[in-house]
Amino acid sequence: MVVEIPEDEATDSPDPAQAVEQARSLRERLQRQALDTRPLSVAPYRRLLIGQGTSFIGSMLTQVAVSVQVYELSNSSFDVGLVGFAGLIPIVAFGLYGGAIADVVDRRVLYLIASLGSWAVTLALLTQTLLSVGSVPLILGLVAVQSATFAIASSARGAIIPRIVEPDLVPAANTLNFTVGNVGQVVGPLIAGALVGLTHGYAYAYGIDGVLFTAALYSALRLPSIPPDHSGGQKLGLRSVGEGLSFIATRPVLMMSFMVDICAMVLAMPRALFPAVADARFHGTVGPLYAAIAIGSVVAGLSSGWIGRVRRQGRALVFAIVGWGAAVALSGLAHQLWLVVLLLAFAGAADLVSAVYRQTILQTYAPDEMRGRMQGVFIAVVAGGPRLGDVRAGATASASTATFSWVAGGIACMIVVGIAGPLVRSFWHYDASVPLVEG
Repeated sequence: MVVEIPEDEATDSPDPAQAVEQARSLRERLQRQALDTRPLSVAPYRRLLIGQGTSFIGSMLTQVAVSVQVYELSNSSFDVGLVGFAGLIPIVAFGLYGGAIADVVDRRVLYLIASLGSWAVTLALLTQTLLSVGSVPLILGLVAVQSATFAIASSARGAIIPRIVEPDLVPAANTLNFTVGNVGQVVGPLIAGALVGLTHGYAYAYGIDGVLFTAALYSALRLPSIPPDHSGGQKLGLRSVGEGLSFIATRPVLMMSFMVDICAMVLAMPRALFPAVADARFHGTVGPLYAAIAIGSVVAGLSSGWIGRVRRQGRALVFAIVGWGAAVALSGLAHQLWLVVLLLAFAGAADLVSAVYRQTILQTYAPDEMRGRMQGVFIAVVAGGPRLGDVRAGATASASTATFSWVAGGIACMIVVGIAGPLVRSFWHYDASVPLVEG
């Protein structure tokens, strides 16, 4: 007996070829959304990223160890606050001047010398600990010197990247940089927290930093020579720094990329409010608050394949910062720790996206002879903005409440950036596929 299968049922049977094609299509879509790792095929960039990531974990060990050691020596939160202040002025000054240097010398040489300076300071911190010097002014002086060398190295490194990867890979390269940096911001403090509680814990932290930093030195040594990609008699000096600032002031696209970042950090950075809010709402549990933003940035980085395909980067930058402000404002209203951490993680994800676009606009919009100075201003803004944000948040909280300061800051960021961004037409309509410099 032959059983005939109705035609409509026969067509419902699975088609192996179609199933394979659907699986392949799904895999391709997931790959397009995942972290773009194509820059890792460029050997100099790969070594630079590994060196940067490894040394950043070490630098976070030192950052935490310095603060705890200063508090142990002085029993003063004011002195701990001076650690940040000691680094602020050198970062701003040497970020600007270091960027000017990077525009007239071989950037590989500058990066190597500045990295050696940072390494030497780490070894000095280790030495003063082993010798039990116990001098807070000495530690603050070493922090100031290390901040200066860090600013110069960062300006040089930022100007190096667009010279060693293709232009279309610059957004992906920056995403990898920021993602690796945020991993360090999560891992480093956790390791440091465990070390500083041990006997000789500070020495362990500084020593591990010194060992990890050798990866950055190796990556700098292996870089190719990167002399200025221009001819002419450009000279080093304060006038050169002024020319860089003037260049930014007359280019609305660049000016706005800095201004929206300053607004985001000064108006909406809630970091200084974490201890007070943790004490009032979460029985003093503050660690998850400090880690939340970095965790969100790491997660965003791992799913960032789409970032490099966005052409309207000015518009995307505005949306990202408005999202940052919204997430910060909502997190300030939450009274469950898990919800605050989740919302701050969303803020961190938005911050990762905005950071990539800010850096990419700077590296691709300006000509090579200005890239060092652009990176110098970038470092000054990135380092100074959050510190000014701490002052704004603390002052507002002292005049009102921590909750008001937290929520109002996020809302103010949304309003200011949301209105200002579209008003500057060249920035709002900036197309990354046509990075023409305004005359």
